[in-house]
Amino acid sequence: MVEGKVVVVKGKRKSAVARGVVMPGEGRIKINSTPFELWGTEIMRMRVIEPLILAGDLAKKVNFEIKVKGGGITGQSDAVRMVIARGLVEFFKSEELKQKFLQYDRNLLVVDYRRNEPHHASGRGASKRGSRRHKQRSKR
Repeated sequence: MVEGKVVVVKGKRKSAVARGVVMPGEGRIKINSTPFELWGTEIMRMRVIEPLILAGDLAKKVNFEIKVKGGGITGQSDAVRMVIARGLVEFFKSEELKQKFLQYDRNLLVVDYRRNEPHHASGRGASKRGSRRHKQRSKR
């Protein structure tokens, strides 16, 4: 581990995008300039802390500065946890840690490519509640 080393990583989930900087430190995390302990809800923090628990002592050797925007609370927390997991793997260049993350939850390192299907125009006053939704009609 080089003393002045800094790694920049990105994480995405749905329409939430998180960008983070990983640098040598003592295990502090700041999300949108807020200390991790004060950010979000308890469930969001529990989800974000998973890669840190899996990494063990390695997580205490780096600081994270993360900015996240877009999406909802679940998308944002998943984007942040992806930044943390990717940052740890890239900072320490650890294949063992990468395999541990992939085995636990593939979405820690791999972007979920699923997106909503755009609305398709269909005649007869179709509702706006779905891309293939049609107006209900009676057969008899």
